[in-house]
Amino acid sequence: MENLFEPLTLGRLKLPNRIVMSPMTRSRAPEGVQGDLAPEYYAQRAAAGLIITEGTQPSVIGQGYIDTPGLHAPAHVAAWRRVTDAVHDDGGRIFVQLMHSGRIGHPSLYPDAALPVAPSAIASGEQIFTPDGMLDHPTPRALTLEDIAQTVEDFVASAKSAMEAGFDGVELHGANGYLIHQFLSDNTNQRSDAYGGSIENRIRFAVEVARAVTDAIGPERVGIRISPAHTANGISESDSKELYIALIRALAPYGLAYVHVMEFGSREITKLVRAEWPGTLILNPHATPEETSVTPESASAVLDEGLADAVSFASLWLANPDLPARIKAGGPYNAPDPATFYGGDHRGYTDYPTLDG
Repeated sequence: MENLFEPLTLGRLKLPNRIVMSPMTRSRAPEGVQGDLAPEYYAQRAAAGLIITEGTQPSVIGQGYIDTPGLHAPAHVAAWRRVTDAVHDDGGRIFVQLMHSGRIGHPSLYPDAALPVAPSAIASGEQIFTPDGMLDHPTPRALTLEDIAQTVEDFVASAKSAMEAGFDGVELHGANGYLIHQFLSDNTNQRSDAYGGSIENRIRFAVEVARAVTDAIGPERVGIRISPAHTANGISESDSKELYIALIRALAPYGLAYVHVMEFGSREITKLVRAEWPGTLILNPHATPEETSVTPESASAVLDEGLADAVSFASLWLANPDLPARIKAGGPYNAPDPATFYGGDHRGYTDYPTLDG
């Protein structure tokens, strides 16, 4: 596993290893404000080459789940500043993932009970957990051209807030069936204007967001996550290979710090992305849809193959705050407790033991 511990330059950062902490929703931020335990939770994991935070909404209407953090108000900035200070004090590096959920939302999440928004007025066909139990995602409101321009500005404003909050950079969430991915996919984007129809039009929103954010805070501080051929949240792509080749080619001139691929049995497309992307590639490897979690062995293998420059782990980081030390020692690894993944107190959040007890 020695290749996992080789240093890596990412933008302006010098990563001491290639073991990245993947974004993981924890739903412990009432009213979008990170709580008192969040600084400890993230600082415990500061030995990561890079921490990428849980998905964080850049606007009110961008929220998709209960108690997820925001980064669009002064209270959000102040709360996140405590997190970044704690991580930096322990020698870590941290990007915030900016995640607009699009149609994966519900009126119960918004103060004005508005409909969630999307490229087209097409419901996901899935459900959301709310204070009233499981409810269907409603049919979203299709974004107007003015709405799209405002949403790009929301990402920019949130990225600037991230800098104010002390983050080393931002990751744009273009994966897993959320808003940017909804524009990319032809089953969720059925627009007839400049943002729909052809591949060139469907990648337009993703490219505009990336360009605007890099202009605002610098390309070395911006990454993007994609999930080619992933069917999460009702997504279905009919042209994944051509779509992601076009997207990567369109993004390449902007010099982003990295592309982060959430793989879903799409190894052929991962290889195409790798061939087209001139910069750093972080991979969350799942060579088949049945592979449920990344292991040190699978991570080391994709580095050996040259398929990625770094590898992101999710559940292993959740349950093992000292993951690099455990990988070096060959384990053992704590098992994550699914009952404590979302919401709650310190249990399953900051109380997983380290090797040294």
